[in-house]
Amino acid sequence: MKLTDIYWHLRSDISKIEKELEATVDAKHPILKKASSHLLKAGGKRIRPVFVLLAAKFGNYDIEKVKQVAVPLELIHMASLVHDDVIDDADLRRGKKTIKSKWDNRVAMYTGDYIFARAIEMTTNCNKPEVHQILSDAMVEMCIGEVEQIRDQYNWNQNFRIYLRRIKRKTALLIAVSCRLGALAADAPRDVQLSLYRYGYNVGMAFQITDDILDFVATEKELGKPAGSDLHQGNVTLPALYSMEHDEELRSFIMKMIKGDKPDKKVMKVIIDKIKASGGVDYSLEVSDRYLNKAYKELENLPDIPAKDSFYQIAQYIGKRKF
Repeated sequence: MKLTDIYWHLRSDISKIEKELEATVDAKHPILKKASSHLLKAGGKRIRPVFVLLAAKFGNYDIEKVKQVAVPLELIHMASLVHDDVIDDADLRRGKKTIKSKWDNRVAMYTGDYIFARAIEMTTNCNKPEVHQILSDAMVEMCIGEVEQIRDQYNWNQNFRIYLRRIKRKTALLIAVSCRLGALAADAPRDVQLSLYRYGYNVGMAFQITDDILDFVATEKELGKPAGSDLHQGNVTLPALYSMEHDEELRSFIMKMIKGDKPDKKVMKVIIDKIKASGGVDYSLEVSDRYLNKAYKELENLPDIPAKDSFYQIAQYIGKRKF
């Protein structure tokens, strides 16, 4: 099953979100317009707006109100990707040229800033002060997560706690907030909002861990970028972290081969094969499953409506996805 099959019943409202995204990133300046449009056309799972829409089903669902939350959340995610690509010096995302590659770093940074600004501007249409507070807190935490990732580049001695805190800030938090704000925008009961927030957090952690696993096991065609890109850039993710912790020889080999240089594909393949053989991928899958089980547990507290089944299916998809 494809992810889009799970929320096919939302296709009409997702189409509205897509059109709103196009209208929102439209800019008077020609370069900003082209760069923003290029990013939007690169596609994406639109998983955050989907979580918003599904969460809103637990309250008084009104797409005109809910989109005032769904669109800004996706814009914030998009803007963070543009900045990520500058930091990581990435030429490809989803198999297409990044903005920094197609234009340059300055255009990319200003495009990311512009998209962030448009997201904040759109949230002013929402008359719930709590939405603004939750969203701004999340953006602060995301920025801290990005700075921590820069700080920990090529830090081969970091521990699991540092990694988990970083992916919480980089990925899980925005997914958790998407679930909570969707419910909040639809005036769902507070206990439902908080259950959905915890569900989103656990799914978000599993989502990022799965991403980190795929960086070692998926093909370049599936990833839209070279396999092992994270480690290549000095970003130590869970499979590598586990493997280096349990194999000192492997740690020394990785530290020797990746020193801020860019090893060739043959060397990266050797490193990837060693990480797989040492159990790093299997352990990471176990950790991902633990988070997914916590997500399922949160769903047990929610009313039995179709959106609940969709949340179950999305969590199952994340645990099994190949790219």
